[in-house]
Amino acid sequence: MEIKMDKNGTDLTVVLSGRLDTMTSPQLEEELTKELDGVTNLTFDFKDLEYISSAGLRVLLSTQKHMMKVGEMKVINVNDTIMEIFNVTGFSDIMNVSA
Repeated sequence: MEIKMDKNGTDLTVVLSGRLDTMTSPQLEEELTKELDGVTNLTFDFKDLEYISSAGLRVLLSTQKHMMKVGEMKVINVNDTIMEIFNVTGFSDIMNVSA
């Protein structure tokens, strides 16, 4: 998985490509921990994300819980496969998710 982060003041955009799974989730969690201080608007761009596992969903959920206290989080450019996972798990009901 490749992680690209673009921070502009209190806005952070995280572009993920590849697979967010058991092997790569700790890397994302570590990067987010370093960058989230002072962020009030977090956007995940999934345009190049091919797969997300339960470990990846856990990172998103913990990040969502944090962002609810300090601002907002959204997930954009979600492909059909990952959107189906979000729908089945209920994540599409608790997160701001768009295709």
